[in-house]
This record gives sequence, structure tokens and C-alpha cells, in this order.
Amino acid sequence: MNRRQLGLGAAAATLASSTGATAWAQTRDPGAVAFYDGFNDQLARLPATAQPDVRAFYELNGWRPVWTAERLRTLQAAAARAERHGLSLIDFFDFEALAADRTAAEMRTTAAALGYARVLAEGRVRPEMVEDLWEMHKNSADLPVGLNDALAQNQMIDWLEGLAPTDIGYSNLSAGYVRYRRLIRDNGGWPAFRIGANIEPDGGDARLPFIIQRLVAEGDLTADDGARIATMGNVYGPALQAGVRSFQTRHGLLSDGRIGSGTQRSLSASAEDRARQIALNLERRRWLKREVSPERIEVNTAAAIMVYWKDGKPLHSNRVVVGSPVNQTPSLEKPFASVVANPPWYVPASIARSEILPKGPGYLAANNMYIQNGTVIQRAGPTAALGYVKFELRDSHAIFLHDTPTKSAFNLAMRQRSHGCVRVQGAVDFARLLLSPDPALLSQFDEAQDNRRTKRIQTGREIGVRLLYWTAFVDGQGRVAFREDVYSRDAKLAEALGIAVSLPKVVADGRADANDVGP
Repeated sequence: MNRRQLGLGAAAATLASSTGATAWAQTRDPGAVAFYDGFNDQLARLPATAQPDVRAFYELNGWRPVWTAERLRTLQAAAARAERHGLSLIDFFDFEALAADRTAAEMRTTAAALGYARVLAEGRVRPEMVEDLWEMHKNSADLPVGLNDALAQNQMIDWLEGLAPTDIGYSNLSAGYVRYRRLIRDNGGWPAFRIGANIEPDGGDARLPFIIQRLVAEGDLTADDGARIATMGNVYGPALQAGVRSFQTRHGLLSDGRIGSGTQRSLSASAEDRARQIALNLERRRWLKREVSPERIEVNTAAAIMVYWKDGKPLHSNRVVVGSPVNQTPSLEKPFASVVANPPWYVPASIARSEILPKGPGYLAANNMYIQNGTVIQRAGPTAALGYVKFELRDSHAIFLHDTPTKSAFNLAMRQRSHGCVRVQGAVDFARLLLSPDPALLSQFDEAQDNRRTKRIQTGREIGVRLLYWTAFVDGQGRVAFREDVYSRDAKLAEALGIAVSLPKVVADGRADANDVGP
């Protein structure tokens, strides 16, 4: 088989060698014939990763050039929307260069359109390359077919925009990115904040004018309130404290009005860095399959918050404790299988070796633990690490949701402190909520809680669980909320994307409990 046959495939080779191919060439304009004859040479000049999609597109199209002046204008209009997705148009399209090289323009335009489409549909990087364990349902799309149909139906803009997520979470975050970019273009962002001594309520500090400007820029204070407070001098009064508490809540900090180390680090982030952080989270959302179950449990491990969705709407929210930076909770999407009332804990070997067995038999006895067939097991009870209920996931790498006797950690701002599993605030009540559609199942659970016996109860329906890592999202007031990059996944993703970003380090607001060995 010659080079032309390799490029066009068997069907094209047959066409080229037939009298039908000669008739095809004779009935078309010279530009189309030249494109057909030079197809392989032009294809070979494209990046190897782009060639399969481009070849598939032109095979669908009958090996004809497609980019008329009108279609190019439509593509330019679609490309102008790249900023909405946290992307830069120039990373995908150079329309001036295309216009200057008419010979290569046709195929290079197709390659650029398909490359941009793939980023909208699936993201720029493979998630497995930037996270140690990522097992979620990926999005995929047949892009050559989609582009062919979009051109035939004059729906280029709608097709490209529809490849990106269209859920409210992505749409709101996209709008937030545009707002931050506009803030940077129009005002240069906000003034730099210098980290220094703590600022206490009713105190004074020369940095307060900069804080006021920052709070107005991000919507924690209205412009009118900011102007009024600015006339009061460098006094940290009640009105400004309210704005700071809003800022603290939006950043997952303890909302006490004190401008301490954690709040100051968050204030030190520039508008450019926050915009880039939003772009990183738009990328993460593009990885995910667009269709989600109307009933599901979502845990944002960056924010340590869980949301239960029912009938496509958020019904219930809890604080959670998730894995520490050393024992990170991975990004997983697994079905929820069953509830276990009063569960014993089968201690993972790694925890047993490093944190339990070295403490000796007395520690095991004091914590109601014993060894069976080489496995450390903790009996169910009020002080058991899994508390009164466990939510089992299928094929989840020993990651699951559970109750905990250590309730105080839910009051902390930084709740990344487990061995990787997810501890749920109000876990017993949450289990009752999940089982409430079936009174018989709920009765079994309540009975087990009353008699403190271990009992596994199937939910009777499949509920998906998604463990996500979102450091930027839109809150209930339409503002972009941020969390610091506790797992350093923003930094790793930014490096893979070639984005320079400098984000504040997390400040822990609670001491580690040496006796907390639970998962």
C-alpha cells in the first residue's frame, strides 16, 4: 500500500483508483482538486495527535475543503468565547497566520477547531497525569462527526459551547472567571496586601484601606459601604468587620472577624492568581461526564463539605473531615452500596503497623481492639473510630464515609485530617435521611441503633458518590468561593498546563490529635 492509501484509508484508495474518482475531480473546482491531491502532504505537517481526528473529519466530508469565508467568521466568533472557559484564544487559533498561508489554511483550521473542541469536551490534560488516584467517569465526544454536523447545520457556536459543561456550577464559575478577568483589565485587580501583625476588631492598622478596596472588588462590601467606611479612618470597626467575616466565610476560614495569619494569607493572593485558580477548576470540571445521577452524594475534599442531591437539587449539606495532606482522599466516583449500623473497624495494615501495634497490648485493650488472623479489629461502640454508622462504597480502595466519635474536628476551618476516609457530621441523621424512602429499611436501622447491634442494611437503590477536589466554586450568593490548595493539586495541574500561579499556603487551625487513629 502506498503513502496516499495509508493516509486516506481503503475507501479513499479505492475511490482514487476508480473512474469515479476521475469524474469527481473533473466536476469540482481546481482548489478542491488541489486540496484532494495534496491531502497527505498537508496532513503530515500537522501534529501527530491531531491527524486521526482531521483524517476522520475529511473522510466524513468526502475529502472536500469546507472553510468558506462565512464559516471562518463564525469560527472566529466561537473562538472569541474562549475566555468564558478560562482559556486563551491564541493557544488554539492564529487566524492571521492562517490567512497568510492559504495552502495550509484549510487543514490547519480544521485541526485548530477540533483541538479547541477537544479541550472544551474533555480538558487539556489527562487527570491521571496530575492526580495520584483519579477514578471518575470521563466525558467523551465524537468530535469529527460533531464538527461535520455543526458545519452542515450552521451551528458552529452552539456546538462548541455545548461541548463544555452546561450545568449551573460550571456556568457560574465561568461567569466568575470573566468577572475577575474584567477586574484585572479595568482596574489592575486589587492592591497588594502585606502580611504582618494580626489586626484585632476595633483596632487600627495602616493596611485597612487596602483591605477595604479588596473587599469591594470581590463583593464582600458594596461600593457605597466601602466608600463610607473609608471616611472613618484606619479604625477596624463593626461595618468593616462584617465585610471581613464575609471574606472569611467565602474562603472557608473561621468567621470571627480577626485578621490573623490564615485570613492574611488569603488576602495576600492577587487577582491574577485567583483568576488562574478559577481556570484550573474549570479544567477539572471539563474532565467529568456531563450526565450525573439526580440522586448522589458529592464531597468537595478541598472545602471538606458534603452535599446530598435528590431529584437533581441539593437537599442536605454537612461538614466532613477528609484525608490529610499526607493521606489524601482521592478523586473517586463509586456507587453507594449499603449502610452498616454499629460497624466494627478492620484496621488497615499500614495504620496498624505505624500507629497502633507499637503502642502495645495495653493500648489495644483500652481501645476495645483485638487481633484476629493478623488483622487488628476494633469492636463497635461509642468510642469506636467508625462511630455508629458506616456508608459502604463498592470498589473504592478502602475509602468510605462514616461517623466518628471525634466531633470537635467539625468545628475547624481546616478539616483535612483523616487517613483518607470521609467522616460525616451528623452521620446517623444522614443515614436516616437516605433510608427514609423505605420505612421498613429505616425501621431496621433504628432498631439496630437502639440495641447497638451491628447490622448491614441495603439501601434498595443505587446512590452515586463523587469525591471531588474543587478549590474554586460559586457559593449560594453568586460569589466565587475559594479554598487554599491543601493537597497541592492546583500547583501540579498548573504546572501541567504551563500556568504560573502562586497561591497562599494553608494555615492549620487545630492541633493534630495523636490518639485519633481512625480512617
